[in-house]
Amino acid sequence: MVSPTSKELFIQGVTLDGKTFRPSDWAERLAGVMSQFRPGGATRGSHLSYSPWCVPTSIDGVKCVIIHSDLRAHEPMAWDFVLNFAKDNRLQVVEACTLPDAPEA
Repeated sequence: MVSPTSKELFIQGVTLDGKTFRPSDWAERLAGVMSQFRPGGATRGSHLSYSPWCVPTSIDGVKCVIIHSDLRAHEPMAWDFVLNFAKDNRLQVVEACTLPDAPEA
């Protein structure tokens, strides 16, 4: 279940039963499909770039896609597409959390 107050979700390239998700470029493919959803709409005639709302990355050697909640506000069907992709492929989804700053000494 995704909290409505979360700002970011991490879709991890690990299935619910702990297996590495294939193909190995799944994160880049998913982010490529979502690249048209961005602040200000799609840009024409420019070089391909990922949307700031759907960014592929790697965390501790695990492929991930970071999804920002602004995608849900801008295009709910795109948000649902990404979450259904994770659900259909049994991928682990975790909410990002903000850690408090360390107290000053």
